[in-house]
Amino acid sequence: MDLVGETTSLASTVASSSSSSLSSTATSHHDCDSPRGGDVDHELLRTTSVSVSVSSSSASIQRVLSLIRSEDPESRLFAAREIRRLTKTSHRCRRHFSQAVEPLVSMLRFESPESHHEAALLALLNLAVKDEKNKVSIIEAGALEPIINFLQSNSTTLQEYASASLLTLSASATNKPIIGANGVIPLLVKVVKHGSPQAKVDAVMALSNLSTLSANLSMILATNPLLPILSLLKSSKKSSKTSEKCCSLIESLMVSGEEARTGLVSDEGGVFAVVEVLENGSLQAREHAVGVLLTLCQSDRSKYREPILREGVIPGLLELTVQGTSKSRTKAQRLLSLLRNSRSPRPEVQPDTIENIVSSLISHIDGDDQSGKAKKMLAEMVQVSMEKSLRHLQERASTLVRP
Repeated sequence: MDLVGETTSLASTVASSSSSSLSSTATSHHDCDSPRGGDVDHELLRTTSVSVSVSSSSASIQRVLSLIRSEDPESRLFAAREIRRLTKTSHRCRRHFSQAVEPLVSMLRFESPESHHEAALLALLNLAVKDEKNKVSIIEAGALEPIINFLQSNSTTLQEYASASLLTLSASATNKPIIGANGVIPLLVKVVKHGSPQAKVDAVMALSNLSTLSANLSMILATNPLLPILSLLKSSKKSSKTSEKCCSLIESLMVSGEEARTGLVSDEGGVFAVVEVLENGSLQAREHAVGVLLTLCQSDRSKYREPILREGVIPGLLELTVQGTSKSRTKAQRLLSLLRNSRSPRPEVQPDTIENIVSSLISHIDGDDQSGKAKKMLAEMVQVSMEKSLRHLQERASTLVRP
């Protein structure tokens, strides 16, 4: 399923798509396609020797296809830019210009000015958005090798366009094993560490897409990407698609071993960043965030309980038990139970309701602000629970009195 990346991503500025929710451990994952409606416009289209305005009519499409196969570099440049423009929002044009994939890929291989490579990359990027056949054709035509070279380029622009291209191409299930097998994953992790802000966003989303394949996930885990992903999470808006994908990857890392779990707690602000997503993220992001903390606490409660509680997680967990997805609610309840001070079984007259668990937790929370907020959340949660119970009783009563 091809979906849009975060609105701040470079890939997100390339073509329209719908938004959705990365992990491959136990949570749902939707692949990010590149792009909102419209491609990247970091530069004005230069006037070329071919200055005729091209429409999307059949004759004009054939003219552009003829130009992209031309031996003249300037004609190819003009054609690439026209393909980019015409495929910006039109799926019909993407289908018509599928014949341009091979000559555009050839442009990536030529020793040409950077502007020619940029134009070809952007045209291919628009052709691939929300078009599975074009995604596969681009990889089959040999685009991966030059894209990998651009990913390692000293040119920030080419690196950004390469990251955006890999984000889009990795949304295809057919392409995932090919991309992973060609050494792209360590390079993407390197971009998350050292790339421009834009390239980092697209690289982490590409890693998210690739992680749904177990072989790719193993390669991701082998690169020890936790710290750069955490760094990106801290700097990102917690309600963003980027934060969602970061948390999804972190959730996978928590399952991978103790080194990653220790790394999260040791990193200053690491647990707090996850708690912020739990409070302010999208529904899917919050599911990943509570999954991170639950895995952490389940692995060693005595070691990780206090670091989680210190970051003020209780209000967010309370809200999640009422307003989260089905998986989020279950995970939040399990985590609340683990965070409770006493590990002994509750007496039968006081069953482990959320209210009892949280009441026990509140009595051990340091700080009036956190305790007060948690008590308020608990009261609201109880109110919602009572209202639901009342509605249920009313519905049952109405069915009983019917003739």
